[in-house]
Amino acid sequence: MAKKRSGRKYGKKASEKVGKVMRERKRGTLRSGGSGKKVRSRKQAIAIGLSEARRAGAKVPRKRKGGRKKR
Repeated sequence: MAKKRSGRKYGKKASEKVGKVMRERKRGTLRSGGSGKKVRSRKQAIAIGLSEARRAGAKVPRKRKGGRKKR
C-alpha cells in the first residue's frame, strides 16, 4: 500500500510569520525593504512574510528563478 504524504507546502513557523506581516500591512506599518514605501499589495505582503520565514529557517520552498509570468 502506498504511503500517504502530507500536503503541507509551508511549515507552521512560516504561516505564523506571514500572519504577523499581514497584520502589519493591515495596520499600515509594513514597509518594503528596497524602497521603504508602504506595502499595499496583499501578494507583496505574503512575499515579504515568506522571505522573513525563509531567513528564520522555516520550512518554505525555495524561490522560483524566473518569477511568475504575467498574462
